[in-house]
Amino acid sequence: MGKRDKRILEIVTSERKVEVAALSQTLGVSEVTVRKDLDALQAKGLVVREHGFATIANPSDVSGRLAYHYEEKRLIARAAARLVPNGSTVMVESGSCCALLARELADTKDGVTIVTNSAFIANYVRDSIRVDCILLGGTFQRDSQVMVGPLVRTCAAEFYVNRLFIGTDGWIEGVGPTNADQMRADAVRSMAESAAEVVVLTESEKFGQHGANPMRLPGKQLSVVTDANIPNEWRESLNHTGVQLVIAQSG
Repeated sequence: MGKRDKRILEIVTSERKVEVAALSQTLGVSEVTVRKDLDALQAKGLVVREHGFATIANPSDVSGRLAYHYEEKRLIARAAARLVPNGSTVMVESGSCCALLARELADTKDGVTIVTNSAFIANYVRDSIRVDCILLGGTFQRDSQVMVGPLVRTCAAEFYVNRLFIGTDGWIEGVGPTNADQMRADAVRSMAESAAEVVVLTESEKFGQHGANPMRLPGKQLSVVTDANIPNEWRESLNHTGVQLVIAQSG
């Protein structure tokens, strides 16, 4: 993503709704150029372009969350993809960082199979012939576009993988990763039973934030992939509790 695209995304994310003319003036380029940039961002699901203006996608669904801290999430996804060898099978839970990981795998790996409870992710990589996607069954949550409920556990039990990649809504000292939705948290626990290691993909700002539902993943090796802005006290806390920390770097 170029500098101008990043700047447009920052503006639209901040202001929610921006006129094309205002973007043209702010960026010092023609409205034709701005429209082309918006078309490209819309193709990635990051903005919604309407006549004369642009808005962010629904912040309640994955598309809307993709636009928030997009560059940090893209770097996190790229770092996480390095943990996945060609030809391997991984589980990927729902979330914006996880969606970008799936896209990175689809663009850079060969022969990878993604097992997921996210209908959004399955659709997000459907154009790629380099990855196969297995969608777990369950009750469909419309906004998050994710499968939850007891069928997730039943379907996930048919697999065993080295790594499950998950997102998080917060991380509490002494508790670990949390989720704002009880059903999604339970789906994570179900999928974790079929994985040797759980890798949490999250922006650094989530550390110290609270989701109401702890993931509770006892006995699982936990790793975290996050951005370079994670405070030193959190780096020390994770290391102290045996969580492997991967810092996503630019370049």
